[in-house]
Order: sequence, then structure tokens, then C-alpha cells
Amino acid sequence: MMYMKGLLTLLTLFAVVHGVAAQDYFQPNATGIKLQNGFERVYIQPFGNHGIRVRASLLRDPTGHEPSALLDPPLSGPGGSAGLAHSLSIPFQGSGSFRNGNILAQITNGTLTFHRIEPNGTSTFLTGEFVDTKAPPARAYTQDFRSSSFEASFGFASEEGEMFFGAGQQACCADHSVNKKGQVVDLVNWNSHVTLPVWMSSKGYLQFFNMPGQGRIEFDRLRTRFVAHEATVVDYWITTAQPGDYDALQEQYTAVTGRQPTPPQFALGYQQSKLRYYNQSQVLDVVQRFHDEKVNVSLIVVDFFAWKFQGDWSFNPEFWPDPAFMASEVKRLTGAEMMVSLWPSVEDNSVNYLSLQQEGLLATTRDGPGVQDSFDGVYTRLVDSTNPAAREFLWKRLNDSYFSKGIHNFWIDQDDGGTLGEAFENNGQTISSIPYARSFAQYFLGTQEKVGKMYPWLHQQAIEEGLHNLTDTPSSDTSCKYMSLTRSTFAGGQRFCSYLWSGDTDSKFDVLLQQITAGVSVAASGISSWTLDIGGFSGLDIDSDYGKELFVRWLAMGTFLPYMRVHGLYIPVTDTQAFANPCPNEPWSYGEDNFQIIKQYISLRYQLVPYMQKLFEHLQETGKTIMRPLYYDFSSDSMVVKGTKDNDPSIIHQFMLGIAGSRLLVAPVGTQGATMQEVYLPLLWTEKDFGSGGKSVNISAGLEQIPIFYLGSKDDIFSGNV
Repeated sequence: MMYMKGLLTLLTLFAVVHGVAAQDYFQPNATGIKLQNGFERVYIQPFGNHGIRVRASLLRDPTGHEPSALLDPPLSGPGGSAGLAHSLSIPFQGSGSFRNGNILAQITNGTLTFHRIEPNGTSTFLTGEFVDTKAPPARAYTQDFRSSSFEASFGFASEEGEMFFGAGQQACCADHSVNKKGQVVDLVNWNSHVTLPVWMSSKGYLQFFNMPGQGRIEFDRLRTRFVAHEATVVDYWITTAQPGDYDALQEQYTAVTGRQPTPPQFALGYQQSKLRYYNQSQVLDVVQRFHDEKVNVSLIVVDFFAWKFQGDWSFNPEFWPDPAFMASEVKRLTGAEMMVSLWPSVEDNSVNYLSLQQEGLLATTRDGPGVQDSFDGVYTRLVDSTNPAAREFLWKRLNDSYFSKGIHNFWIDQDDGGTLGEAFENNGQTISSIPYARSFAQYFLGTQEKVGKMYPWLHQQAIEEGLHNLTDTPSSDTSCKYMSLTRSTFAGGQRFCSYLWSGDTDSKFDVLLQQITAGVSVAASGISSWTLDIGGFSGLDIDSDYGKELFVRWLAMGTFLPYMRVHGLYIPVTDTQAFANPCPNEPWSYGEDNFQIIKQYISLRYQLVPYMQKLFEHLQETGKTIMRPLYYDFSSDSMVVKGTKDNDPSIIHQFMLGIAGSRLLVAPVGTQGATMQEVYLPLLWTEKDFGSGGKSVNISAGLEQIPIFYLGSKDDIFSGNV
């Protein structure tokens, strides 16, 4: 089934300190610093464990009501609920400092730098405002004369050999990078492109810009620059840990942005989805087949255009006459829950259009009409989920149409914001993909340029608020009864009962491997609740040998992801309704021989459910990443370090799944026709058949096998005793 090798001897893998006793924590020696620089004022305050928060504004102080992903107060650590408190005031080109835990903020002649205090009492420079003889100011602003907002550019020193990880999820499908050094990361959402303004450094710090607007991050040779297109306050946070201790950075970061609640058990099983089941009878036939074939399934998903008009947020009764009966039959036959797709788009023919328009619950545009995009031959507007009243309206419709009828999970698709999810306008028209400038969307909370990356985050919150209300659970609950699936999010999105998937991907072997780098990058940005379309979204031909092999290989990898989710638009396609596709993608659709392999992988996934539950419990308690690039656990291995720095496929196309002491090394096969797979065994790894680590080994990898090595006891892994 899979090539799963155990560990005979495990040497010490972690030569870093994961924290100190609470009584040894160095409490902040100041409530903060205010730097007054003419019209500019900069507030620097302790916030969270080993953390510093910096806010800069022009002409007026921050109000404290700006859109924010930070928890105030944080889950742990100093600071919070402090407003703009400061015990030190520094004039133009002044100097001063304070310490919080192991991080030191120091201003020297008006320039702000950050340092880590080492166990021996010495300090190590981390980063600071970039200064050079002829460089522009590290804090630079361009005022918009029409309002109090401005464009901001903040530059920080970096080193040539420094590596940067995270920055969200890169777009499909060519970018196989884990180390972002040398890249420019655009901070704007579209399908599969979920970039986030948070990154970790190989020097032992994490930096987060608490700003949901559009802009970019420039990871240049000697300078890292953050650019915000529109802001009234520049707000960032930085924390430190020993180099290589990425778990500590994630623990500290999620303590100030929120932790992932543990998902319900059903979400950890096999999820069946496709584009699309287009009537109730199809769903009932499929679950009957799952029942008859004795194949486990935990979630059945109904994709888009099950509605009559966009913005109805209800089933079209012509094709879905009795949703309550359907949900009950799915449950009776398979025990599975159901999930239904919702889009944020609203067309004029929708039953909800007039009410939404009259009550001001739709996003508008700078020129007034409010049309953001088009799809299926009609122009559409976005429901304004940044408006609490719009979130309440949306949830009431979802409850009436779905939740009250037994469909409790929601797929938040096309929620990227600004347009209907692509990097271009005029989506779905006869003349499509015209590179119009993206619409100047304006929301209750602000403009697309200023707050647009928070649009999907607040769309998630609409579902979150509704689920808490109807299940009578507090918003502080650390476990989930039901889930939402989203295509986009913002920093802190991990605090919701929600999981991110990687958007519409190509059905190709190299994309299978590219998705590993996307998954570990977004995990390094705090989002471990992640999945993808097993098989790729588009282009998989189930009748071809290539397509069948690709699906089995992708499913093998998907068995070891946080969520195991099949979805796609497969060929051949024959439409009988809008976007209907009867092409099968269920486990029995790839030939009898492959069906036997697929059933074994699905069975294996259910064996791993106790292990996955334990990983998510640990994630909730600590914020420590589930799907882990090799540099997390083997930063002392020179091959891992060099391979990560160079984005070497032999290193970055493998990942770890687990927690300290019991982890799986996963090396998916991404080559057509492969029968052997080269796997890099990291240094300090000792295995009876292959000897000591620090080298690559070739092992058998037929279609029915995926190379998996494990630390600890296999019995403990399957039982969740880790």
C-alpha cells in the first residue's frame, strides 16, 4: 500500500530552546515609546510574548479602530488593551529602548532596530529600518490630498544569505518556491493567490504587517520593503526565537492572531466533491454507490449553480426539490455530512437583489453603479460582508435555505474580493479575460485598496457568527461542530472553523509537487488548516492512462494532508444545464485496478484520523504547524539548509506531517510512470535498512505505493497516542 519505514534510533532533533519558564520571562521595562517626528508619530509597544507592535501615522494618532487581525489582548504575553500607552517620549532623531522577553526595540538617532537577547545576555541584530547613505527614508509616505490616507513604504535591513518563508500561498502553477528571498510578492487576492503580509526569517524572527490592504513585499538582496497602496496607519508586529525554532515563532504569532479550533471528526475523513452534481438524484445515486461499495465518505459537496440566480443563496427547486430529505438520506446511507457552495455575487434577477440594494448591503464602486464583475452572461455585484448587517442578511438566507434543512457546512467560493475571484475582469462573458483594471470596489469598511484583503476574512466571519449563534456555542469555543471551506483569507483566518484550499489548479504531475510548496508556505504564515483539489481542478481526463495515474498519485499525497478532499472539473464535459458536468470523479471512476488502490488509501486515511485529531488538538493548543517543510525540523542539516535556500526540488517537494516525537516524512511521487522514488533522509535520521541520514535513497514506488518514513511508533501514530 505505502512504503512506510520506521526509525530505529532518533537522535536529538531539536537543539533549540522552545521557551523558558514563566518566572524567567523578562517583563517589559516600559509601556512603550512614542517617537514624534514632526507630522509623523510612531508608537512602539510590547505586545505578546517576545513581541513588539509598531504603529505609525501622519498628522493624527491611530484611533485603535482600524481593521485589525490582532487579538487585543493577546492569548498570552504582555501588552494588550493598552491603547497608545507609552512611558517614553522621544523627539526627532532621539534615542531610547525597551525590552519585552527576548526582544529589544532600540531607537538610535530616530532609527528603529530590533535585537534578540541571547541566553548569555548578549544581543543579536535581527532587522531594523533600512539606512544607507543615499537611500530613501525607511519610513516613507505619499499623502493623498483627497483624504487622510496615504501610500506607505517601510524598508528593513536584510542579509544576502538570509531566507524568508511564508508570505501566504503563491498562485498556481509555476512557482515552486519555499524561500521567498529575491521575490516581489503582490498583496492582492485572486484565484489560488492568497498572499499574506507575514514572513519568518532564518535569522530567528517573524514579521507581520497588520494591514489588510493591497500592496507588495519586496524581498530584495539587502532590503525587505513593505508597500501599502492605501493606509491611515501603518501597523506591524515582530517577534523572535532562536534560529531554527520556527515552532516558537508560530506559537507566539498565533497567540496574537488566534488559534485554529479543532475540526469535527468528519472533516478529517474522505471528502467527495466535483464540478458538479447538478440535481438531487445524482447526489442520492452517488451516496448509494458509496454505501454499496462499502467505501467510507465523510462529506458530500454540492458545487456552484445549484441556485437559480446568483445571490439567491438557495437551491433551485426544479432540480433540488427536497434538500432536507437529501441530507437525511446522505446521513443514513453513509454517515456523511453535506456542504454547499455559496458565491458572493448577486445578479439583478436574484430574489435578494432589491433588498440588498435598498439596504445598502452590496459593495459599490467609485463611479457608483457597483458592478464588480460578470459571470454566466450577467453582470454581478458583491455582497458587502465587511458590513455586519450584510453578514446577518447572508446568514439568515443560508439558515433558511440550507442549515435548517440539515446542510451545515458551507463552501465560500470566489470570495477573493474586488472582483469575482480572477486577476482579470469580465469573467464569464462571451469576450472574456479582458485585462480591465480591477474595479475600484468600495466596502462598508473602506476601499479595496485599503481593506480588500480582509473581504474573504469577513466572509468567513459571516459563517462563523451564524454557526455560533445556531449551535449556541461561544465565539471563544476551541472546537468546531461544522466547517466552512474558503478560497481566500487574511492573516488570523486560522481562528475560524474554516479551512483554506488552494484554488483552481492544473491537472499535471508538476503541479502536484508545486502544491507542496504552496501548502508549506501558507502553513509558515499561520494557516495550517489547508487542503487542495486532489487530481487538480481542470484538465484531468479520467479515460486516459495519464489521468488515471495522476489521480492515484495525487490521492496518495492527499491521504497525508490536513484534509483529504477530491474535487475537479474533469473531462469529457457535456453540459445539460449551466456548468453541469456528468463526468464522474468518484473512487470507482478510474478502472477496477485503480479502484482497489484508491480504496486502500481511503481506508488508510481513516486509520490516520486519530493521529490527525491529535495534530489539530496540538495546533489549537500551541499554534505549531501540522504540514511542515523540512527546514522546520532539520535546520542543522546543511543539505536541507542549502536545498531550501536554492528551492531545490529534492528538498522542497518533501514535507513532514506531525508533532515532535511522532512525525511522518512524506515524499510524494510526481513523475509519470515512476516505479522508484529518490527520497532525502535528513541528517540525524538512522534507519536499519538505509543507515544514517544526510543522504538520498532510492526506494520502490509503484502506483500502489507512496514513500513514507516515520518517527516514533507506527502503532502510536495510528492510535493517536502522540
